[in-house]
Amino acid sequence: MGCDGRMMPRRIVLVRHGESEGNLDTAAYTTTPDHKIPLTDAGLTQARDAGAQLRALMAGNVSSEDWRAYFYVSPYERTRSTLREIGRSFSRRRIIGVREECRVREQDFGNFQVEERMRVIKETRERFGRFFYRFPEGESAADVFDRVSNFLESLWRDIDMNTLPNDPSPDLNLVIVSHGLTLRVFLMKWFKWTVDQFQRLNNPGNCQYRIMELGDGGNYSLAIHHSDEAMEEWGLSPEMINDQKWRIHAKRGEWNDQCSWYMDEFFDHLTEQNNDSSNDTEDGRERFEMQLIRDETRIDSSEVF
Repeated sequence: MGCDGRMMPRRIVLVRHGESEGNLDTAAYTTTPDHKIPLTDAGLTQARDAGAQLRALMAGNVSSEDWRAYFYVSPYERTRSTLREIGRSFSRRRIIGVREECRVREQDFGNFQVEERMRVIKETRERFGRFFYRFPEGESAADVFDRVSNFLESLWRDIDMNTLPNDPSPDLNLVIVSHGLTLRVFLMKWFKWTVDQFQRLNNPGNCQYRIMELGDGGNYSLAIHHSDEAMEEWGLSPEMINDQKWRIHAKRGEWNDQCSWYMDEFFDHLTEQNNDSSNDTEDGRERFEMQLIRDETRIDSSEVF
């Protein structure tokens, strides 16, 4: 439960799909549409293992036996198959719902992907910048950011208005089965990371997951479940890791003054002194009074002539 009395999900779990035929051999994209790329046998096994791990996580160390899970899944074949295998570890009563969600689909790279052409395009992306480069006939990471932002608005509305299937359990876990870049963008939007910070993040491995857990002040943090070493491997800087630790006990709406990307990134020249405010006020008053004198002088002159 959040600090404002709302029933908040205990965890938001971000899961990347299992190994796909495209991960194994990029030539698959030349003949098969991206959304139809299937999992490999290894990918199916990875998904089943991830399901067992997630079930153990949700069932362990809770005050109530009534924990539940709600799933969002990208409409791509590889994510749907991943969820199907994850679901083998859950009984029906533990799952309160599932929703196919187009806004958490993979970045659109265009239609059929000619291998040599894609190699040149990806080299160009590295020179241009991974976040803003838009694939011909496809999307940029910035485009993905926009639709993920829209999805997050819907997610919060579901939570605020209690439109998720009604369940009395305080141990609700939201699980989002999606794609590597989409999940990185999700974290970027949620934690207000900059473009530069995003571009240093590493993709999760197949069926790896990131667990955002609710802290005692109503904020979600990666640092409750994950170690400093793990977050560093993902590409988080020491400052970003410290922010995750701060969120464990911070109250919702609080401002972390130690985050340079919130303020110092743009206003590092500002001082803490307040005496300049009175000077600014005096200077402003003098300018205003001089303007009044000039205006009155112009009025007086017009009356004379």
